[in-house]
Amino acid sequence: MVQVADIYGDLVFNDHTMQERLPRETYKALRKTIREGEPLNIEVANVVAHAMKEWAVEHGATHYTHWFQPLTGITSEKHDAFINPQDDGRAIMSFNGKELIQGEPDASSFPSGGLRATFEARGYTAWDPTSYAFIKDEVLCIPTAFCSYTGEALDKKTPLLRSMEAISHEACKVLHRFGTDVPRVVTTVGAEQEYFLIKESDYEKRQDLILTGRTLFGAPPCKGQELEEHYFGAIRPTVNEFMKELDTELWKLGVAAKTKHNEVAPAQHELAPLFTISNRAIDHNLLTMELMKKVASRHGLVCLQHEKPFEGINGSGKHNNWSIATDDENLLDPGKTPQSNLRFLVFLAAVIGAVDDYQDLLRISVASAGNDHRLGANEAPPAVISIFLGDELGRVVDSIVNGKEYTKVKDVYMDLGVDALPNFLRDNTDRNRTSPFAFTGNKFEFRMPGSQVNLSDANTVLNTAVAKLLHDFNTAVEGADDFEKAAFAWVRETLTKHQRIVFNGDGYSDEWLDEAERRGLLNLKSTVDATPHLLDKKNVDLFGEFGVLSEVELHSRYEVKLEQYSKLLNIEGQTMSHMTKRKIAPAVTAYATEVAESINAKHMACADMEPAADKKLLRKLNDGANDMSDAVDKLDAALDKAHATTDALEKARVYHDDVLAAMDDLRVICDSMESIVSTEAWPIPTYNKILFYC
Repeated sequence: MVQVADIYGDLVFNDHTMQERLPRETYKALRKTIREGEPLNIEVANVVAHAMKEWAVEHGATHYTHWFQPLTGITSEKHDAFINPQDDGRAIMSFNGKELIQGEPDASSFPSGGLRATFEARGYTAWDPTSYAFIKDEVLCIPTAFCSYTGEALDKKTPLLRSMEAISHEACKVLHRFGTDVPRVVTTVGAEQEYFLIKESDYEKRQDLILTGRTLFGAPPCKGQELEEHYFGAIRPTVNEFMKELDTELWKLGVAAKTKHNEVAPAQHELAPLFTISNRAIDHNLLTMELMKKVASRHGLVCLQHEKPFEGINGSGKHNNWSIATDDENLLDPGKTPQSNLRFLVFLAAVIGAVDDYQDLLRISVASAGNDHRLGANEAPPAVISIFLGDELGRVVDSIVNGKEYTKVKDVYMDLGVDALPNFLRDNTDRNRTSPFAFTGNKFEFRMPGSQVNLSDANTVLNTAVAKLLHDFNTAVEGADDFEKAAFAWVRETLTKHQRIVFNGDGYSDEWLDEAERRGLLNLKSTVDATPHLLDKKNVDLFGEFGVLSEVELHSRYEVKLEQYSKLLNIEGQTMSHMTKRKIAPAVTAYATEVAESINAKHMACADMEPAADKKLLRKLNDGANDMSDAVDKLDAALDKAHATTDALEKARVYHDDVLAAMDDLRVICDSMESIVSTEAWPIPTYNKILFYC
């Protein structure tokens, strides 16, 4: 039996290991770099590199890699051996400070949005000492940032780290005004990861799943999620074995996997870790996604992380639980008397103002072809950004805005009417699963990210936007004769200005969408609708003011997002056309032939027999085959139109307006054929088989 305490962090060069392995002065210098951003000199780096290599080799590592996050959103790695041949024919294992600090991958082979041309190959990776190195597959993985030869960020991590510095700088100034001096403030993240597990044997027979991550065809199963018995239900033995191994592998890597359960949809599950500092939490989430796929294959399963792998049942999200803290306390903890906790109210107002002012950026940060299928589908928040505060904080905000006396809600103890059951204190605020951005006690839960997304983008936006509002606060109270009076005035003004973003009701209702429009909130329904706002002047100014993304870097993200959207839909369209022509249409024709032969056989056996049911079926099959042919021609024409379009935004619009529409039409026809073709004749596994595999 696994003893968690014995294995936890065993494959991580963490603080505990550094204290054991590094000379005292080296450890102190490295900690100063991690905590205060002090530059790390090469002498210290050499000592750290040697100790890291010795530790890694003892754990079976033969190679090292700079592990980074290019604009693809996933991770990349190039492995180099520690080997250093000697003149006498032997070899030693070596690793120095320069190799630790800097690497050089090919920058032109990753998405760059025009920052790098094909012939401009040089790029650099730079060690992120604030995220621990770890061993994976006998390779020492060193988390790094990735930039071009000319210094622009080519990754997701660099802007995140810059945004963390920005919010730390402004938050430390705020705390200083309240009489507290700290070396840094950090943002923390807990990423709840939803995913599906299906049998590998079914996956291998579905070209759409293999190439696109989602099913492009599939009639509704006889049973879906309507009985509501899967959520938190007993975990199947096969899935439980997968989950146990996944926990073990994650714990070894210092990922604090805490909660696991069945999700709403059949074959859907969730894993949630404990909170940690933002960049480390995102590294952990990317590791988690990778290990889910790897561990699943050992159990005859495939892990699907697409936002909407199956039509008609819930898709998968990734809730981003975000807070802001010092080493000792959570700055979003309202305490027992939030109405009089001025410091908390400043940070709360800053978050509310930031979400309102930069709602477009938050929407863009989670925009993708996959997530477009999920948002607003009564399984995930709508595409409209709003904030849920709950009853108590809502009353606090109302009292401040309206100048009324705050009346605290009385504590309520729950009595379940059974003597043996304990009475317990009811939370003073309910939860709201329909809200995109909900306050949940001492943090905000951003519920819009999709399951595949790299959370760096969302947290970069959150950190930078809140830094901007905190900067506005610091400016407003600078030199005030009465600081508390000035601080409260800013809180009141900010909350009053941004009331429109607060909504505690049902985010799924049509009435809310109408109300949101009246309030002037954005409803950016698709990636194509949202992405152009990335280049709005206020957004360019925001990232430029805090040095998070230059205008050139921001434009590259715009280009990459549109390019990825178009490429993904192109793959989906091509796959759908191919499967229709090579699998589904032949299967329908073959089955129609079989039915026709049955009709002829019955006539030959008994001339006066009238096989009306068979003829009715044959007509449906024949009409379906004809409609399918027309629909696939329409899809091919839409794809040709998209291929001929050169402007990035216009190309994405063609994919959204023409290709997706043609795909939807074709799917309706093919799914209707699935419902009448015999199970034996249908060429791909159906939802009934895939979703209920044991």
